[in-house]
Amino acid sequence: MSKFHEKPNIFVNQIVLKVIDIKRSIEFYTEIMGFRVLDREEKEVTLTADGVNPMITIIEPDDVIPKLPRRTGIYHFALLLPNRFYLGLFLKHLREKSYPIIGGAHHGVSEAIYLEDPDENGIEVYRDIDSEEWKRKGNQIEMVTDPLDYNSIIFDAGEEKWSGIPQETIMGHIHLHVGDLDEAKKFYCDGLEFDLVMKMNDSALFISSGGYHHHIGLNIWNGKNSLALPDNAAGMKYYTIIFPDISARENIVNNLRNLGYEIIEEDNNIFTKDPSNNLIKLVV
Repeated sequence: MSKFHEKPNIFVNQIVLKVIDIKRSIEFYTEIMGFRVLDREEKEVTLTADGVNPMITIIEPDDVIPKLPRRTGIYHFALLLPNRFYLGLFLKHLREKSYPIIGGAHHGVSEAIYLEDPDENGIEVYRDIDSEEWKRKGNQIEMVTDPLDYNSIIFDAGEEKWSGIPQETIMGHIHLHVGDLDEAKKFYCDGLEFDLVMKMNDSALFISSGGYHHHIGLNIWNGKNSLALPDNAAGMKYYTIIFPDISARENIVNNLRNLGYEIIEEDNNIFTKDPSNNLIKLVV
């Protein structure tokens, strides 16, 4: 477990996705991504890396429609692998499966590749570079987008074969399309009390807890004031932020209420929505 993804930090640890064809999605997430099925119902499947903790849940709503373009919602969710070796194994695996990637980059803080699931939900698979090597200016972290050395990564994997996603894999971060960066910053930094660690011109913000390069990315690349996805569209249903204890969650819930944000209590679960209608489950 990354030190940035444990107490006392707050971070993302699960996502729930709506899909068009659950059988197609199960095949992708098990055979391409290497997840294990933790729990399965006819229209809902929970996936795990370690066989114990849920990480991704896929559901097929009865009236689901394809994901609509240029809306708010998921840009990508990011799976943090234990090290560079496993990133190389995964690259070799994708090559053997002839599954396309849509990009890759060396970000100064990480090495990452990007792909999409069958419903065009973005996925980043990455490994962190030692945090001692990250470039910082005060409490800001410099991230870049440099070319990725695919050959070197694959070479470092040696002759080993991919045998499924490593048990140590965690949800490293989530990156969201939003409609307004100022409103998003108020919600996530003033409301949820994440720290702003990087601003990319006037198009994206990166926020975190405990000095991480980012637990959440926010961008307006789908256009300022983009509309939210309809409830029945494929895409993200909600994602989960985990708090170190009940007291920490209660403090944030009260903070959000005082700032005028909606708190939804449902079946002993607590949810909120950011200003772009992205639904968030708040858990301990």
